[in-house]
Amino acid sequence: MHALSARMSRHAAAFPMRALAVAAGALMLASCAVGPNFAPPAAPDVERFTAEKLASPSANTAGPSVPKQHFVNGEDVSLRWWTAFRSKPLDELIKMSVEHNPSLQSAEAAIRIAQYNALAQRGLFFPQIGANYTPSQQQISGASSSGPGGQSPSVFSLHTAQLNVSFVPDIWGQNVRAVESLDAISEQQLFQLEAAYLTLTANVVTAAIQEASLRGQIGAIQRVVKIERGILEIVKNQFNAGGAAQVDVLAQEAALAQSEQLLPPLEKQLAVQRDLLTSLAGQFSADEILQKFTLDRLTLPANLPVSLPSKVIRQRPDVRAAEALLHSANAQIGVAIAARLPNITISGNAGTTAFTLAELFTPGTSFYAIAASATQPIFDGLTLYHKQKAAEAAVDQADALYRQAVITAMQNVADALRSLQADARALQAAVKAELAAKASLDIIQKQLALGQVNQVVVLNAQQVYLNAAVVRVQAQATRLSDTAALFMALGGGWPTNCASDDWRKCALEDAPTTTAQQVSENRPAAR
Repeated sequence: MHALSARMSRHAAAFPMRALAVAAGALMLASCAVGPNFAPPAAPDVERFTAEKLASPSANTAGPSVPKQHFVNGEDVSLRWWTAFRSKPLDELIKMSVEHNPSLQSAEAAIRIAQYNALAQRGLFFPQIGANYTPSQQQISGASSSGPGGQSPSVFSLHTAQLNVSFVPDIWGQNVRAVESLDAISEQQLFQLEAAYLTLTANVVTAAIQEASLRGQIGAIQRVVKIERGILEIVKNQFNAGGAAQVDVLAQEAALAQSEQLLPPLEKQLAVQRDLLTSLAGQFSADEILQKFTLDRLTLPANLPVSLPSKVIRQRPDVRAAEALLHSANAQIGVAIAARLPNITISGNAGTTAFTLAELFTPGTSFYAIAASATQPIFDGLTLYHKQKAAEAAVDQADALYRQAVITAMQNVADALRSLQADARALQAAVKAELAAKASLDIIQKQLALGQVNQVVVLNAQQVYLNAAVVRVQAQATRLSDTAALFMALGGGWPTNCASDDWRKCALEDAPTTTAQQVSENRPAAR
């Protein structure tokens, strides 16, 4: 008899759980997701980045020879695009930066946060189950049952153990849309990591080129200073021989001092640039990097890929991040709509209660309860309505931001292309000016030794050559920087076929280098 009672008690406790699970499953299958389904925006209906047909950078055939560059239409950007500069120190520094820079580590942590939030939201698809055990001791006054002069108060203990189950069926797909929104945020954080990776690699390349430029400018000024010191010796000798006035000596000394005065600011900038490169590599300034960069150790890539506009939109991490935010905002409309519709909550609990702990699970002590409630907002001061309208306005905002990101991406590529087209002519003009200024200064220096020119002509020639030498270095560095800017504007290369937790290996070790090598070679290119 006791065994039969125990079995009946167990069946009674199990029945509500099975019934609740069946009801929950049926309601989940019957649920639908309200709100608009997201459709990715169409690629812009443009075939090129500039109003006119794209032409490769060209220089005057009659001028000095400068390295040539060609645009290769429709070619994808190499995964390790920076290898096109053919600099081993640059490759080493980028690898160090990607492995140790905290900004990338922060972006990776942001991805995990978003993913865990999305997984947490998925938990609401299932019943929420909890257990509790409540022991208590109670005293009932004897006066309540026997009147004046009745029995003494009754004291007893009560032990209650129960399992609580609650479930909110996702009838209107509110949780489906909430998960969809959080998944889009996870995707957006992945694109933020890609953007951080692209920005970091581009910053390292640009900073290395800037260091090389500063070294080149310092070297150019040091060459001019050496020439001016030689001229000063000539003027002093002429002064001692009575062939020059003291004012000529003083003028040359002033010119030399002015040239030497240019060196400390450039040396300061070089030291600051070294600190920047060390910081990008994820190290403290005291642990300065070993890599050093000069212009003659950086190769100008000859063939530059120019992806199709539709391809650029899929490569640019900022555009993809804006699309993911648009997706998230779109899903929030469904969440807002579902909040205005009727909702059902199913709850149940089953347990046992007894006066002693030993009797807690004996026959006759079990209980259960099943309940369901339906709610429908009737009047809330239009709160939910305005939240829905706010969600719809957020989609309009996200859509505008996406379109702006696309326009900015196209502008960045067009700016880089036009800059490179002008850079070739600018470098050629700078080289021509430097060569002419140096030849003029050489002739004037010889004439000065023979006493055939005055000091004013010498000073002018020195200043012209100094300016021309510095401008030539800057023009050479600008061409390299604008090349890096084109790679960045095109979206760089991202290891899309790699697992999110293994992208460093793909980007730095296993990536094919053929494309990058081809880009830096003068192979035939499509115009």
